[in-house]
Amino acid sequence: MKRARVLVVDDKEAYLALFRRISPPDLEIVCAGDGAQALARLSAERFDLVVSDIRMPGLDGLSLLRRVRDAGIDCEIVLMTAYGTIAEAVQAMKYGAADFLTKPFDPDAAVAAMEQALRRKVRAAGDPKRPSLLGESAAMKGIFDLVARAADSDATVAITGESGTGKELVAMAIHEASARSARRFVPVNCGALPDALIESELFGHVRGAFTGAATNKRGLFEEAHGGTLFLDEIGELPIGVQVKLTRALQQRAIRKVGANDEQHVDVRVIAATNIDLQRAVKEGRFREDLYYRLNVLAIALPPLRERRDDIPLLADALVSRISIAAGRHRRLSPAALACLVSYDWPGNVRQLENALARAAAVAVGEELGVDALPAEVRAAFAAPAPPPPSRAPASLPYREALASERDRATRDYLVQLLSELQGNVTLAAERAGIERESFHRLMKRHGVRAEDYRGR
Repeated sequence: MKRARVLVVDDKEAYLALFRRISPPDLEIVCAGDGAQALARLSAERFDLVVSDIRMPGLDGLSLLRRVRDAGIDCEIVLMTAYGTIAEAVQAMKYGAADFLTKPFDPDAAVAAMEQALRRKVRAAGDPKRPSLLGESAAMKGIFDLVARAADSDATVAITGESGTGKELVAMAIHEASARSARRFVPVNCGALPDALIESELFGHVRGAFTGAATNKRGLFEEAHGGTLFLDEIGELPIGVQVKLTRALQQRAIRKVGANDEQHVDVRVIAATNIDLQRAVKEGRFREDLYYRLNVLAIALPPLRERRDDIPLLADALVSRISIAAGRHRRLSPAALACLVSYDWPGNVRQLENALARAAAVAVGEELGVDALPAEVRAAFAAPAPPPPSRAPASLPYREALASERDRATRDYLVQLLSELQGNVTLAAERAGIERESFHRLMKRHGVRAEDYRGR
């Protein structure tokens, strides 16, 4: 297998030597003493990753990052500095840095940052037309196919899914991959607009249309002309506005509030909702003709609990983003990751992001352990195991089968950890990121004894 090539850039030889010493054998380390030298090598050779100090004489790290991005050089970049500031972190994130290390750093953290950035590059290289969504599960691969199909047409799209599943992100991915990507993507939350203003916000109004209408106003359809209008929480629209929206979709024309004439608009509409629109139609809360106008191409997003395989990937990306924004490298402990995978996430990806932001805020060191996670997430991980099933997992109800699989994964994790550390419970608890007493309780619950792994 071809080794990944990493260019390390620093004006201090001690850090260049450190990276030569700590890098895994599957990485080829090449060193440069300043930004200009690094840029010359990048112009002549292929590198998968650049790890660069920010403050160097001449061409500094941020300038190097900008030059690399402007030149279209295909590589990931991790920046490091002994003078980390929020401003630098924001600039680094703006220009696409994969991570941000604050000196002095733990060598393991540096290796983890490099490996994480390289995994990101491999994922991005998988398909150049793949939208900027994260997921490797079968469910998400199906979503990627639908997004690509939607981007190739101008059909109206209806995206359904629970709150926090990423409906707006899917809409943006469709827009960015479509022929309309050069024009505006205009999002609007229909549920957040007062009923009295929705019609004016969507279609605009003319001067004198109602009390307070002192001037003409462009509506969101006009703002999105040539581009995409994203109508989030479409199920919250009043029936009267639904009638007007149906006509706008049918005629590709709008009539401003108070106007006599219609005007043509070239807008691609993507709608989203977390309610069952078919039920809303049956209950008379949503117009059937509008439902069929919107549902030309339907995309149903799975909840996070139905694509647990994607949780490590999502957590990895979110922790990386948090690290860059804070100007401080953070990483999840193995036990914390197992805890995230075990939780059902009723708030989906949005809740996962908030949980990780909370963990980063309360954690003392670089590692985000189980104790830094919200109480409800920890409680799900530490819940007592159900009695051993007497039937094969495939014959169990869904929730019982899920609990059985979770227990097995937790026990396998404990066994692997104690095997590696030869039964040392103190070290195992530290590695897991939880208190020694909590680790003992987990061992007892899953029937794992430390003495079985001592002296191996």
